[in-house]
Amino acid sequence: MTIGMARSEPGMAALPAEVELRLLRPSDIAAAMRLSAEAGWNQVAADWQIFLDLGEAYGLATRDDGRLIATAATLPHGKSFAWISMVLVAEDCRRRGLARWLLRHCANRLLDRQLVPGLDATPAGRAVYLGLGFQDCWSMRRLVLHGAFRHDNRERGDDALVRPLQAGDWPALFAYDRAVFGGDRGVLLRRLSDRLPGAALVAKRSGRLDGFILGRDGRVMTQIGPLVAENENTAQALLRHALRMQASPLAIDLADRHERLGRWLVERGFAVERPLTRMVHGLNGAFDDPARLFAVAGPEFG
Repeated sequence: MTIGMARSEPGMAALPAEVELRLLRPSDIAAAMRLSAEAGWNQVAADWQIFLDLGEAYGLATRDDGRLIATAATLPHGKSFAWISMVLVAEDCRRRGLARWLLRHCANRLLDRQLVPGLDATPAGRAVYLGLGFQDCWSMRRLVLHGAFRHDNRERGDDALVRPLQAGDWPALFAYDRAVFGGDRGVLLRRLSDRLPGAALVAKRSGRLDGFILGRDGRVMTQIGPLVAENENTAQALLRHALRMQASPLAIDLADRHERLGRWLVERGFAVERPLTRMVHGLNGAFDDPARLFAVAGPEFG
């Protein structure tokens, strides 16, 4: 479906004449996967399907042959804010302003719906986003494990609190996550729980939810997250159980504010791969509870 208003949005330069904007369809997933694989990203087809089902995914295609040369996606989290991600441009079409155009298009579409745009930026992307009205909220690091996780059997802590996620846990988990994340992403969490069942865990204390962790399969590595917990001991117990069941390579995007947990992961074999910055359009504060949000679902999903 071609979007007819693509060239007339305020403050945006026109697209090149040979390029048109359209909404992506399921039949575009294979082409979108080629773009994310070319960039070395971790997405699989199920990730692209989430955007088609729960949000919107846009593509720039050449008019002559319909080749998909760029993408971007938005994913609402309730009625306050939405995520922008999957901004990709084919290698032979870069440095033409297409990524910037798509980013502005996504932001404008969300603002028209009275949703605040948010995103997780690499250092290179952050420099662009600052010029488009986004502001820094907080920083994180991607930690990656390529070998074996170094378990320490002397560590017990709150491990007895941790068990697999059960169907009856969902109502409490949804309410808990809304309070910590700041938005409603219940359908997304259910999707993720099916992707990596061994990492779908909850921690209970005195009959109440004390935290949870999920994960998902990826093209090049398994992504662990989100990780939400009342305190660092619970977060560590959830990680111990989740990581015990997964083979490397593994990745987790951990908030820098939780330094002690980051050091614990590094001591057990993880290495820092790259920094990321959570950014929100027009605001310098995020919607989340910083004390209880330990790791994100991934830059794609927030």
